[in-house]
Amino acid sequence: MKILSVPLRYWQSLPLYVRTLVGMVLGALMGVFWPHAAEVFKGPSKALMGLVQMLAAPVAFFAITHALVGAKIEKGKTPRLIILLITNTCVAILIGMTVANTLQPGTRRTVTAEQRQQVNQQKTHHAAELEQAGNAAKSTTTVDSVGQILGKLPKSLLGPFTDGGSVIGVIVLALLLGLALRQVSPDPEATVRVLKTFMDAFIMILHWVVQLVPLIVMGVVAEEVATNGFSSFFSLIWLIVAVLLALALQFCYYMIRVRLGSWVRPRDLVRGCRDALAMAFSTASSTATMPVTYECLVANVKVRESSANLGALVGANFNNDGTALYEAMAALFVAQLLGYHLPWDSQLVIVLCAVAASVGAAGIPSAGLITMTLVFTAVGLPLEYSLLLIPIDWFLDRFRTMINVCGDLCVSCVLDGRKSG
Repeated sequence: MKILSVPLRYWQSLPLYVRTLVGMVLGALMGVFWPHAAEVFKGPSKALMGLVQMLAAPVAFFAITHALVGAKIEKGKTPRLIILLITNTCVAILIGMTVANTLQPGTRRTVTAEQRQQVNQQKTHHAAELEQAGNAAKSTTTVDSVGQILGKLPKSLLGPFTDGGSVIGVIVLALLLGLALRQVSPDPEATVRVLKTFMDAFIMILHWVVQLVPLIVMGVVAEEVATNGFSSFFSLIWLIVAVLLALALQFCYYMIRVRLGSWVRPRDLVRGCRDALAMAFSTASSTATMPVTYECLVANVKVRESSANLGALVGANFNNDGTALYEAMAALFVAQLLGYHLPWDSQLVIVLCAVAASVGAAGIPSAGLITMTLVFTAVGLPLEYSLLLIPIDWFLDRFRTMINVCGDLCVSCVLDGRKSG
C-alpha cells in the first residue's frame, strides 16, 4: 500500500485538466490498439456520468437560490441592472448560436466510407431519444411547440429532482424560491448561510465524483476512437475557433455598449482593468477575480463605488455571458457532430437553460461540466458526448472567464452613466 500511496498522491496533486488529458491520451491509445476494451469501460463511464447528472439538479438549484437571496442591490437601480444583465446574456447567446449555426464546427470532420456508415448507425441508435425530446416539433404548429416547452414545467415540488429531464423545472423553482425568500426571510444573512451550507455540501460530493472524470473521459474517448477514429477530435479544433470568434464578437459588443452608454472610453477601461483581465485568464475564476475587478474600476477607471459594487460584485453571480455563450455553442456542436437537427423550440430550450444555468455558475467548481449536463439533458443529447469537450474546456474556460469579467466591467460603466462623478 505504501508503494501505491506515493504515485497516488502525485496523481491527486496534478490539476484536473492534466489528469483529464492523460485519460484522453490513454483512451485514444486504447481505442487504436485495444478497441474491444472500449466496451469494458462503456458501462462504468455511463454510470459515473449518471452520478454527475444526479448532482447537477441540486447544485444548480442551491447555486441559483443562493445567488438571488445573497445579492445586495440598491433600490432604484434594480430594473436597470436586470435589463442590462438580460440583454448582455441574450446577445451573448445569440452571437454564440449564430456563429455555431454558420460555421457548423461539428460537421467539419474527415471520415472514411466505413466510418460514415458507423456514424449513421450511431445516429440511428440515438435518434429515438432526441426524437422524443424535440424533433417531433417539425410537424407541429407554433402553438404546439410552445406547449411542449411549457410542458417541461414541473407538476410536483420534487418533480424537478426526480425527473432527470425536468431541468427547466429546477431553474423555475430556484428562481421562485429565491425571490420569495428575499421578501419573507426575517434574517437574510442567516438564510444565505443555510443555503450556502447546502450548496457547499453538494459541491463537496460533486468534487468527489469529479475526481473520477479522467476515468470517464478515458472510456468515452476509447469508444469514440474505436468507432469513428479521430474525426471528432478534428472537429474540436473548429469548435475552438468558433468559440474564440464568438467571444471576440461579444467583447466588441461590450466595448460598443460602453462607448455609447457611459462616459468611460473603451481604451481607458481595458488599460485600467488589465490586472483584472489577467487574473481572470490565469485563475479561470470570476469569483476569485471579483476584488481585483472592483479595485480596478474604482481606483483606475474612477467609476463610482455604487456602480462598481453592482457590476463587479453583484454582476459576478449573474453576468456569466461567456459561460452561457459556450454552453449554447457546445450543445449545437454535439448535435451537429451526431448529425441531429435541433428545431427552433429545442434551440429555445438551450437558450433558456444556458441563461439560467449560468446564474451562480461562477461559484461552482467544474461549472462547465454541471451546466453542460443541464443543457444536454434538457434537449435529449447524449450526456457522454459532453465529456469529449473536457480536454479543451480548461483552455476555453480562461477566455470565457475574461468575457465574464468584461461583462461586469460593461455593466459597471453603463450604470455609472454618461457623465463622470
